[in-house]
This record gives sequence, structure tokens and C-alpha cells, in this order.
Amino acid sequence: MTPALKGNAMKRARLLAVGLSAAAAVALVATMSPMGAQAATPVSAAAATCSGATWAKDVAYTGGAVVTYNGHTWTAKWWTYGDVPGANSQDVWVDGGACGGTNPTTPPTTPPTTPPTTPPTTPPTTPPTTSGKKVVGYYTEWSTYQRNFQVKALDTSGAAAKLTHINYAFGNVTGGKCAIGDAYADYQKTFTAADSVSGTADTWDQAVAGNFNQLRQLKKKYPNLKVIWSFGGWTWSGGFGAAAANPTAFAQSCRALVEDPRWADVFDGIDIDWEYPNATGLTTDTSGFDAYRKLMAALRTSFGSDLVTSAITADGTSGGKIEKADYAGAAQYVDWYLPMTYDFYGAFDADGPTAPHSPLTGYSGAPITGFDSATAIAKLKSLGIPSSKLLLGIGYYGRGWTGVTQAAPGGSATGPAPGTYEAGIEDYKVLKTSCPSTGTVAGTAYAKCGSNWWSYDTPATIAGKMTYAKQQSLGGAFAWELSGDTTGAELTKAVSSGLG
Repeated sequence: MTPALKGNAMKRARLLAVGLSAAAAVALVATMSPMGAQAATPVSAAAATCSGATWAKDVAYTGGAVVTYNGHTWTAKWWTYGDVPGANSQDVWVDGGACGGTNPTTPPTTPPTTPPTTPPTTPPTTPPTTSGKKVVGYYTEWSTYQRNFQVKALDTSGAAAKLTHINYAFGNVTGGKCAIGDAYADYQKTFTAADSVSGTADTWDQAVAGNFNQLRQLKKKYPNLKVIWSFGGWTWSGGFGAAAANPTAFAQSCRALVEDPRWADVFDGIDIDWEYPNATGLTTDTSGFDAYRKLMAALRTSFGSDLVTSAITADGTSGGKIEKADYAGAAQYVDWYLPMTYDFYGAFDADGPTAPHSPLTGYSGAPITGFDSATAIAKLKSLGIPSSKLLLGIGYYGRGWTGVTQAAPGGSATGPAPGTYEAGIEDYKVLKTSCPSTGTVAGTAYAKCGSNWWSYDTPATIAGKMTYAKQQSLGGAFAWELSGDTTGAELTKAVSSGLG
């Protein structure tokens, strides 16, 4: 084996080790090797002048567009968004050879002749009009399983046309690093043509399938839609203590994972859902008041101009979780915060009293003074956090009790009401017909049906909450989580229209 061929074999081995298919590895090595595809077309000793602007992952290109990437000129075969030249599964870019110099002016002399095999079936969709407000929805990796809520549903329901950002939840935090949460759901599961956003079936050997590839396809259809990878959550927040011990190393690991070449085009940034810094969630964190600020500062350094956001506590009570970490000091490093203005009350207190889990304001008889959205927002603003960096949280689900005799809030209960996936919790799309709203309190809805008592938001209460968000000059709103909406995305549409 010649030195060049031996080098190619080693490169293929390294690419296979990180998950590329054999075919993709061979193709990619060919563009990297002096014995590969680049050698098939002789080039002069002095590389040609680069003949295109630098490729950008957040720019849509039409067929024939010329870009410069990794020292080569590339020409698009057809419309593309986010496909990395030389490393995209659709092979949309034609390599025009090595180039150098600045201020490119000369286009390729031979345009690509290969027609697209799977051209876009519909033109890119224009973004919603929300006066610059963010409409963010969490899509969970586990939605692909029992819930059977695939990424395609965001397109067919009309939700994707109203969203500005999707937070993909969750990546894991372990060993002081960001890590894959569920490899099968994330990038291994293959989708049929019927379940795929593009209408094209995945192949068994493609480098990236799963939710990542479906999100990639969704972004191609909606070029203004951004996707952010969220890490942590209730279950995996225990890993942030180790991450905070070396925030620079943690941030670098997150950057390497989010910008992995296999899916760098999918994600536009990172979201941190630490529940809760220097306080108690599923576990108790003791990393100190400054730890959160330092971790977010390190992430901003690593991610540069990419999005850095964070879901944070909405506990605005005196001495509550907002006071336990330096959210004010960290605000300079984040694009926006997502205060979790829901789950204030629920059947985790099995005997009640019944109370709305996402009240906009306080109300007479509320079990805990300060457990409401407006108090949390006011407290965060009082710390000097700009209102434009605060989004209002909306739950696409209800929390409920059973054994309740009193229709109004404040009744006793015997335990959590039955739920499809978890006792005490049910999706809005189920509750709207199984237990319709019978009243409102503190800007949200409640319902009593039989001995069950539920609280949840409706399109009407969301409209009121969006009016509040605009009055407070908030940056927008976000939803946990998108699978709870109806097949017509009525909640997401209510958020978008309410902010417009």
C-alpha cells in the first residue's frame, strides 16, 4: 500500500469511527486526499481564485449559486439550505476545485449538469409576522416514540409556519460535558416517506437520519426557522454541577457536539435548562451563586455569535430560586431567557388545594404568594434584565387532581387525575374535549368534570397572556411542548397571532 493510499484508509477509518457511512466516508476522503476526487481534475500549481462568497449555514442558495468553503469553490445543483459543502448526504454541492486569494470575481466555466434527483416539492415558506417577537416551541426527542408526534407534524399542522425557533430537547449533561441524549431518536431512526418532512424515505446507510435529519428537512422548507439544541432538563440537570467545575471545558465540549460536522447545519445554537443552579430540583446543586454566570459566559465565548439561550426558574417568591443564582450577571451572555412560568401547582401535592398550574397573576386564595408569571417577570426585570430578553412560558398541557368536589380553585383532592402518559398531567389536545374549560382564574382556565379538576391554557387565555407580553415589552413567548397541541396547532397559532 502506497503512503497516499494508506493515508486514505486511515482517514476513512477515522470518519467511520465518528458515525459516517462507508460510502460517505469514501466520498469525503476523496475530497480530502491527493489521490481522491480532486486529483481526477488537474489543477494548476497556483490555485484558482475563489469564485464565491463564503458559505454560510443560515443562507438559502438557489441552483447555480457559487460559494467558497474549506479552500474550495462549490456550486449548488439545486436549492439548498444548511447542507455543508462536501459533507452533505444529498450531494447538493459540486466541487469546483481548490481556490485561493480574495475578492472572487470569476464564476466556474463549467456549470453543473446533473439534475436534482429529489428537488424541493414546495417553495420555501415565508416566516410568520410577529413584529420581531420570538415564538419558540420545544420539540422533545421522545415525541417520536409512544406519542408518535413526528417532526413532520410541525409542518402539516401549520405550527412550523408560525414558529421562529424550535428548541430540541434534550441533550444530556454528564461527566462535565454535553452528550447525546438518545442516539436512536436523534440521528439513527429511519423514517418512511409517509413520515418524512420531505416525502422521501431514509436509507439504512445514510450518515444522519432520525429527528436531526427531519429537522434539517423542516429548515429547508422554512428557511427562517432556527433550531436550538437544549441540554439538561429536569432529569439531566444533575450533571451541571460537574460542568460548572470547569465551565470552559464544558462549553468546548458542547460546541464540539452541537457543531459536529454530521449535523452542524441543523443547529443554530444551544439552550441550557439547568434545574436549578445553587438550588434544589430533582437533585440539589451546591455550585454557588456565581457558577451559572460563569458557565453561561464560557458558552458565549465558545459559541460566538450563535444563539445562547436558557430556560430558568420562575420562582419569584422572597428567598426563592431566582435569588439563588446570578441570573442578572449572566444576562449579558444570553440572547434570551425562558422563565418556566408553569408547574407552579399540581398533583405533586396530592391532596390539593387545587390551583391553576400556570397563573398569569396572583389571585385571592392562591396557596403561595408570588407563584405566578407576572411576579416572576417583575422580579427578573427588577434585577436589570432587559424585558426583551425575557420570554413568557406557556404549557401545552394541564395539571389535574381527582377526588375533587369543589368546582372553584382551592378544593381538596385525593390524588392526581388519570393521564394518558402520567397521572396528573394531560395534553391540551385531549383536555379540550375530555374536560372542557368551566371557568377562568388569574388569566388561565380551569375545568371540573366528574371528580377531576384540571387547569390549562386555551387559545382565549393565551390571547390574554400575549397581550400581557406585549404590554411588558417581552421578547416573545415559548411553549412546553409542541406535542400537546391540536392537529391544527391552535395553541401555537394563538401565540403567534397574539404577538403579531
